[in-house]
Amino acid sequence: MIDGRGMQLPESGNDSPLSFALVERDRDTIALVKRALERRTVLLAYQPIVQASNPNRVAFYEGLIRIMDDTGRILPARDFIGAVEGSETGRIIDCLALEMGLEALAETPSLRLAINMSARSIGYPRWNRTLARGLEMDRTVAERLILEITESSAMIMPEIVSVFMSDLQRRGISFGLDDFGAGYTAIRYFKDFYFDILKIDGQFIRGIHKDADNQVITQAMISIARQFDMFSVAEFVEDPKDAEFLARIGIDCMQGYLFGAPTTMPPWKQALHAKIA
Repeated sequence: MIDGRGMQLPESGNDSPLSFALVERDRDTIALVKRALERRTVLLAYQPIVQASNPNRVAFYEGLIRIMDDTGRILPARDFIGAVEGSETGRIIDCLALEMGLEALAETPSLRLAINMSARSIGYPRWNRTLARGLEMDRTVAERLILEITESSAMIMPEIVSVFMSDLQRRGISFGLDDFGAGYTAIRYFKDFYFDILKIDGQFIRGIHKDADNQVITQAMISIARQFDMFSVAEFVEDPKDAEFLARIGIDCMQGYLFGAPTTMPPWKQALHAKIA
């Protein structure tokens, strides 16, 4: 852009080539997700969360949403969720994740499963109908279901989230605060939220055995979890030395590639397929 003196002006954010490219990328991503939803090529990948005191023992699994692109390639949520989370498409994804998670819980009585949701889905009619049907399907489902809400999502409407959690916790459902440390949770809300599980963001976990700053921060987060009677989970544990350090400072559970990558064919499905074969 040129001003009245013939000088080049900096381009505004909306007009810059980078901004245009980002908008186009998001538009393509949204279109890709919508096609996957129409074809119902949506699935869950399951990742174990293990006990720190006994890493061979799985405490629960997290069901992570995946979609298949036009070539059949499976895409993780990080590749598309940012583009759709604030839209109707994001609500539909939450509904499908919950539906598939509830079906898995009903099919596998020994399973305890965490499913991600956005605070934006609170009050969304389809999501609430999906939950009601799942709870009616099996009376043990509620006590085996964990709903994970990211820190940043919870802070969009903290008062509404608090009431929503209280209502469902009375029915036996547990709640996890995901990616703690990555957002802007005001500590004062912990007195009202009553999360059952606090998941520490992976940026503080990778390489923690040799990072004094992250050691102090993580120990403080574990102290917060203990103060408010929450189980603490460390995300993105990939190094045995990090796992050893975390167990030593009192983390309750760990999640990461060290203990298992997300898979669409978890042990209980493998066993079922083996029987059928």
